[in-house]
Amino acid sequence: MFDSMPLSGHLEELRKRLIIASAAWLVAFIGCYSVAEKLFKILSAPVQQALPKGSSLVFIQATEPFFTYLKVAAVAGLLVAMPVILWQLWGFVAPALYKNEKIFAVPFVLASCLCFGLGTYFGFSYVFPTIFTFLVNFGTGGGEINAMLSMGSYLTLSTRLLFAFGLVFELPIIIFFLARMGVVDYKWLSSKRKYALVVAFVIGAVLTPPDVFSQASIAIPFILLYEVGIIVARLFGKKKVEADPELEDDEEDI
Repeated sequence: MFDSMPLSGHLEELRKRLIIASAAWLVAFIGCYSVAEKLFKILSAPVQQALPKGSSLVFIQATEPFFTYLKVAAVAGLLVAMPVILWQLWGFVAPALYKNEKIFAVPFVLASCLCFGLGTYFGFSYVFPTIFTFLVNFGTGGGEINAMLSMGSYLTLSTRLLFAFGLVFELPIIIFFLARMGVVDYKWLSSKRKYALVVAFVIGAVLTPPDVFSQASIAIPFILLYEVGIIVARLFGKKKVEADPELEDDEEDI
């Protein structure tokens, strides 16, 4: 069992897992850096389409393109290495789980990657075009002001939004494991809907630009996925063992 291992053993195991995860990220980073310029071109497509005709992204400092492509490679490498990183995370916590819970190793990795990928795809394909079209049109004031967006600032905003969408789509997976561990159940989750609604819009306000559509684009999926999480908790949550009436009678007789 995990608890029988001394603290030094936990730390050594954690160190090994971190080294493997970091090595996977480094290898993926090196591979992605060779195509970083193409990746940035794909990533910047929504804002390029939103910019007025003849406009494009600019760089303010001479080193900005270099560091922008470096960051693109780092983010892309993290996404590519995510299955390995999640597998190492599972390998670290697995000894603390029961045998019947360890069977979720492969489904956990696959479902986590799938949900994160769906979140980033949803954000990039359906939300980005609307967000950046609105922001650019609002900022240019109908043509009276020129839009000059820098590569670095766009990358910072876009990656923050992509990770926000990806993490929001992980909500059912998080609820699944909390329910399996008995930390929450579907009744408790159902009773906290109003708080989940508030949390959804707070997250939207913190992670997105200050416009209603951007905030709603995070909040609405969060609320819908929270409802999915309630269903997941009801189907797969830890079942409470009901007390046997005969055993209770025996205890009273004693």
